Amino acid sequence: MQGSPLAITVQVAGLSLAPLLPGTIQTLKARLQGRRGPSILQPYRELRRLWHKSVVAPEDTTFVYRLAPSLAAAAMACALLVVPIGSGSIAWFGTDMIVLVGLLALARFVTTAAAWDPGSGFSLMGAGRDLMFSVFAEPVLLLALVLVALGAHSTDLTSMVGAARDAHTIGTPAHWMAALAFSLILLVETGRQPIDNPDTHLELTMVHEGPLLEYAGRDLAMLQWTAAARHWIVLVLAAELFIPLPASAPGNVLALTAAVTVLCGVLALVETSFAKMRILRVPALLGTGLAVCVIGLASWRAGGGI
Repeated sequence: MQGSPLAITVQVAGLSLAPLLPGTIQTLKARLQGRRGPSILQPYRELRRLWHKSVVAPEDTTFVYRLAPSLAAAAMACALLVVPIGSGSIAWFGTDMIVLVGLLALARFVTTAAAWDPGSGFSLMGAGRDLMFSVFAEPVLLLALVLVALGAHSTDLTSMVGAARDAHTIGTPAHWMAALAFSLILLVETGRQPIDNPDTHLELTMVHEGPLLEYAGRDLAMLQWTAAARHWIVLVLAAELFIPLPASAPGNVLALTAAVTVLCGVLALVETSFAKMRILRVPALLGTGLAVCVIGLASWRAGGGI
């Protein structure tokens, strides 16, 4: 373990606090649309309801389908413990950004593989779309983190978070190019509009919800928690890497809470302001993020990061 006990406690508490973030986004979105909307605790109610239901599996499924929820949730739990809170981290799985990207990709892979196992048309459709998005999103995520790592001179997330407090680093063009590209990652990884519509129940338009159609009970609860953990990881990472937060543990936790809440409000505002894009236009949008990262790397190479 490294860092203050408070920061490490918040990091571990993320395992149970993660569902608060999608709940907060849905509540803020409803208020912006003039509706009362659900409580921010609604995700917990859904998880409790699903956990007490029996598991129902389609016929002729293999161990891939049965193990996928547990593996996806385990990978996401490990990824959540990789993301430090300020300078504090439990460090059981390290704090390297490559480990984090790999764990996120692993969770997506096992979920997609499970969607192929039963052979359902709609789940395959959603899994195929999710893979198409990930082909473009994962390089953008990796390059955005690389741009931040250049300023920190390390791929260690704790060092990268520390670099975000350096006025010289956050003033470089490369850093802001990374922030712009990472804003697209927030939309993709959280499955929000205009990339995806988390409120839809129409199988023909589902993306992130598509691979979950064949699951029920505790398996579905684990997959829904996995989606909530993605919200926690990318929102906390965005706040720590691109918003200068205080170095002291109490101030850092309070400022991080405020920053993540503001980011939830921004996502709710974006969802309210923009309609869902056509699926074939999403790769072009993510390609723009990739181009922004390349420009950021070029600016660093040209001296923008020195």
